[in-house]
Amino acid sequence: MTGHSYRDLIVEQHVRLFRDAIGAEFLFMDDNARPHRENIVDECLQSEDITHMDWPAYSPDSNPIKHGWDMIGRRIAARQPPFPPVYRNFGGHCLMSGVIFPQDQIDNLILSMHRHCKACIASSEIHTPY
Repeated sequence: MTGHSYRDLIVEQHVRLFRDAIGAEFLFMDDNARPHRENIVDECLQSEDITHMDWPAYSPDSNPIKHGWDMIGRRIAARQPPFPPVYRNFGGHCLMSGVIFPQDQIDNLILSMHRHCKACIASSEIHTPY
């Protein structure tokens, strides 16, 4: 993916629409992939008045999706009775378990991102990785 395709396919077709639907409190989060940081994308975000979250360079625990997968894994591991061997793949477990997250857990993951990323940025300013 290039910066042009990221802008055209993601920012203009999806991010802008979500921002319009959510309103003033919308905060856009992506990662530091090269296409995401190209000038053409930054210019588009600015021209569309989309607030973009600063993303620390080294932030393995900052992605709420990873925390969501961890929650799914814990629910599957705690399932009684355990899954039969035929459902050993993770996707099958998710489908068979009917995993549903309470909305408050999803909201907490999302709301924690701003606070968590501020802490990551402050930490990365003090501890530079080698």
